[in-house]
Amino acid sequence: MSRSCLRLIVVVLFGLFASGLVHAQATRTWVSGVGDDANPCSRTAPCKTFAGAISKTAAGGTIDVLDPGGFGAVTITKSITIEADGSIGSAGVSNTNGINVNAGATDIVTLRGLKIVGLGSAAPGLKGISVSQVGSLVIEGVQIENFTTGGIDLSLLTSAATVNVRDTVVRNCGGTATSINAGIVIRPAVGGSANVNLERVQVFSSVQSGLYLDGTSGPVSVNVRNSVISTTAGDGIVVTSGPFATQLMLDDVLVSENAQAGLLATGSGALIRVSNSTISGNLQGIQTTTGGQVISFGNNRIRGNVTDGAPTGTAPLQ
Repeated sequence: MSRSCLRLIVVVLFGLFASGLVHAQATRTWVSGVGDDANPCSRTAPCKTFAGAISKTAAGGTIDVLDPGGFGAVTITKSITIEADGSIGSAGVSNTNGINVNAGATDIVTLRGLKIVGLGSAAPGLKGISVSQVGSLVIEGVQIENFTTGGIDLSLLTSAATVNVRDTVVRNCGGTATSINAGIVIRPAVGGSANVNLERVQVFSSVQSGLYLDGTSGPVSVNVRNSVISTTAGDGIVVTSGPFATQLMLDDVLVSENAQAGLLATGSGALIRVSNSTISGNLQGIQTTTGGQVISFGNNRIRGNVTDGAPTGTAPLQ
């Protein structure tokens, strides 16, 4: 082979390699209130929106927030972390969802330190975080407010998912007239199942239920610890079963000042276990229908409701 041919091959290969570098996705990108989505989303040339940054971030990578700004709605289709100081990382939206998670069935998504807000009174946001598919989702230190059909919504979930929510506030969500549109909705679609842990979570001022669990289309298992469900216009917590079991464990939870029941279990597969919790200031403390069960460990405070109600059974502390 002649030297000229070799030189040509080297030049072509170098060009292809360089082109690959130009178009490669970064493992860490940045957004800024003064950024531009035409930028490469580097720290010195950040993007303007989460949607602009995610297309330039590799699967398993991280999008960081540099400074205050409204970074808009985003759809997540891969493993990713989006993180910020809660005072600066805002996703403000109107008449749409804040964050859609439709990733792979084994993907890992983390949302940390964000403020997700539905804007305006005429057409505020629909869902704060809507989950269709994911392997594992972590929501940590997030504020969600002013969404009409749910703050955190798993009603489209079509896969087996584990969701961990910590140090998060959901306020003024679920504005339409149905309990399904609650502050937090855990209601898998056909083929889905949900294993959810809520710790240090506060749900306030939901226009319907604060926390809604539904096993009509898939099994649901939820643990809630050291949390507050309060001042909803409907029931505080609703657990309803269909063909699939729906189980809830409450430990050190305050359910108070809700306009309807504090705890409502309906359906033969609906089971709420309660330990070291306070149910007070509701229209009815505990309500069960059509075979639903509320099991107390005997160390709860169920007083000060218009009608306190009573657990359907007790379990000994061991």
